[in-house]
Amino acid sequence: MEEKWKYEELMDLPHHQSDRRPHMPMNERAAQFSPFAALTGYEAAIAEAGRLTEAFRELDENEMEKLDRTLRLLREKGEGKSEISVLHFVPDLLKEGGAYVESAGTFIKVDPNEKVLVLKEKDDEMIRIELARIADISMK
Repeated sequence: MEEKWKYEELMDLPHHQSDRRPHMPMNERAAQFSPFAALTGYEAAIAEAGRLTEAFRELDENEMEKLDRTLRLLREKGEGKSEISVLHFVPDLLKEGGAYVESAGTFIKVDPNEKVLVLKEKDDEMIRIELARIADISMK
């Protein structure tokens, strides 16, 4: 039968020190109880799920006519003659939808084969915007 200890008797016993292992410093003992991420990537997944995207909006006939007039006027003026601002849809790479972004710069050309508008930004970087994703063009 096991011998039962009374609480008072336990209190008087000396603190056990291992003969085989050195005493662990307090800062290392505290590290054992530090928090850890049980679900790695959970916070990123929650943030991604909460990130909002916009749906692509088809233009109506009036908006399409206005856009066509503006593109025709830009072609008539010629390459490098017009400063413009283009509102266009950029699809999201991770989820359905995307965002409408405004790009500004100098009109270079409309490439009918690739169906893109080419724009040169202030830092001389060329941007190619799909015509089907353009929502509006404003001339400065």
